[in-house]
Amino acid sequence: MSEAHQHQALAPGAPETGSRTGSAAALSSKVKSLRISDSMVQRRSGGSTLAWVLCLILACSTGYFAWQVYERPSSEAGGGIAAETAAVAGTSAKSKPAGQADTGKAGGVVLESKGYVVPAHQILVSPKVGGMVRYLRIHKPGEPPEDGIPLEEGLRVEKGDILAVLESTDYESDAARCRAMLASAEQKLSMERKNVPQEIDRAQAELDEAISQRDYAKNVLDRNTTLAVKGSVSPIELQKSMSDYDAARHRVQRLERALDIVRGPQAERIKVAEAEVNSTKADLMKAEWRLENCTIVAPVTGTLLRKNVEEGNIVNPVAFNGSYSVCDMADLSNLEVDLSIQERDISRVFRDQRCIVRAEAYPERAYSGVVSRLMPIADRAKGAVSVRVKIRIPAAEEGVYLKPEMGAVVTFYAAGVTPPVETQGTESAAHPPAEQDSPGS
Repeated sequence: MSEAHQHQALAPGAPETGSRTGSAAALSSKVKSLRISDSMVQRRSGGSTLAWVLCLILACSTGYFAWQVYERPSSEAGGGIAAETAAVAGTSAKSKPAGQADTGKAGGVVLESKGYVVPAHQILVSPKVGGMVRYLRIHKPGEPPEDGIPLEEGLRVEKGDILAVLESTDYESDAARCRAMLASAEQKLSMERKNVPQEIDRAQAELDEAISQRDYAKNVLDRNTTLAVKGSVSPIELQKSMSDYDAARHRVQRLERALDIVRGPQAERIKVAEAEVNSTKADLMKAEWRLENCTIVAPVTGTLLRKNVEEGNIVNPVAFNGSYSVCDMADLSNLEVDLSIQERDISRVFRDQRCIVRAEAYPERAYSGVVSRLMPIADRAKGAVSVRVKIRIPAAEEGVYLKPEMGAVVTFYAAGVTPPVETQGTESAAHPPAEQDSPGS
């Protein structure tokens, strides 16, 4: 509504018209103050244009730099990466200690891997019979157990040394019972071998006697029969002679059958007695074997790694829980390094490959080694193949520096390369790989 119309509408009343005119004017001034001026509109339009220009410039610069990164020649990129790799390698070579092998430059090194020292043959010394440990002392055969040395970890023992003695009361009684049964069976066999011929001789003698009586009865019967024709013998006497002959004849037949019975099973009776003797001998052998195995001896020459029982413990070789062994031992002069080589690197490793072994505990001491074997199966979970490296250890250092389950770093050298082994304070490096023991030794 225009101002003229507003004045016309407010015209009829003077006071009312004046108040309405004043309020309309105030409202009009407030509305005008809320309007945006043309100058402000012009300034705002100019600022938005500048923002669009800046966005365009930023997009262009981003596209240019992206083109520089992704579209430049691959040779230039390869050269830059090689330069950066060389710089990093140079830095790491400068920071590497002097005692460690440098695998970053040409020197015959084809691979370096970490593994763990393990005995080539670790033995679980377990008794063959169960029982309570009576003595747990190391002593020589023939010596009393009380004079022995208490069995402890780290002691070196010789093959055949007695390590422990089990309680043997039950096994001694079993052996004594088997000896008595054997003596009884042998006596029975002796009697069978002696009595059977005597029984045959007795049966033969009885048979010969019956044959003689039969022949005599036959002669008497013939004589009485002849005399009976002439009437010189009564019928009763003739009948008696016939009866005597028949009895003698039947007795001969009975004794012949008895002799056959005695002669027939003679060999079988002796075999039965011999079988009983052999059975008791087997029982006695088993009882004595159990009694002997109450004394536990060292199967090889080596070092005691772990003690599993104490005096008074009950050991049982077939137990699922509790003590089933006396100790663990191994020859610490015959050690290997067990490594897991990744499948991508296994082509660099081969049998009889020369190596250098350094224990992580003593990195300054290097030992010559040789790859003894590559396991015939890989580990699917690790994606690796187990490799064993045999270590040459001097006798003076057996069990001193290299111990089972220690970590070791093995450096593998290419074929025909002589590893620069320099063991400080020892003479282990002086032996060439040709003198290494065979893997099965």
